Amino acid sequence: MIDLSTIQFLTSLKKNNSKAWFDENRQHYAEAKDNYLEFVQDVLGRMKKIDSSLADLEPKQCVFRVNRDVRFSKNKDPYKTNMGASFSKGGKKVQCAGYYFHLEPGASFIGGGFWMPMAPELNKIRQEIDYSFEEFSKIINKKKFKSCFESLSESEKLTRPPKGYEPENPAIEILKLKSFVVMTAVDDTELTGKEFSKKVVDHFEAMKPLVDFLNKAID
Repeated sequence: MIDLSTIQFLTSLKKNNSKAWFDENRQHYAEAKDNYLEFVQDVLGRMKKIDSSLADLEPKQCVFRVNRDVRFSKNKDPYKTNMGASFSKGGKKVQCAGYYFHLEPGASFIGGGFWMPMAPELNKIRQEIDYSFEEFSKIINKKKFKSCFESLSESEKLTRPPKGYEPENPAIEILKLKSFVVMTAVDDTELTGKEFSKKVVDHFEAMKPLVDFLNKAID
């Protein structure tokens, strides 16, 4: 489970995002990181029973580093104020569909899918959706899926049909998407609950058919 002290550390980091403060609180960071890794290990252990593609994955392959890459960003804060974990075959560095958990006080969420695939993968996904739209529709309209996520995110979407697809295509609104992701917000009060890892896994299980469909398209 996620400790309250881990959430408190992230809250404090957001207010004191500097190397000097971080160095003074490095022990607190180490404890928060270890706690998050334990949570990720719990989730991953449960997911390996559901998704065999995660069989060789280790917790450290899932968790993102705390340091921010500020080279091309106007925001020069040195540290992320969240802890993220990506559960996908090959780990967080592999470009494929997977599951994601984001821990950030006031902004935590459970999500997954394929965020901003490169052009070759995006074209393959669109083609697979066009060819198998009935199958795709069944996936995103399943009762459990909709109870967990409602629908695909439309935050990254074209205003016009992509090249090669007609406006009359029954899948056109899906084909306009540039990302194929779902997410649901998590209240801070849920994070420290004993059953929270089960909730995360239940949501991941609901999105597994979507993850499988997207990975089948690019493989």
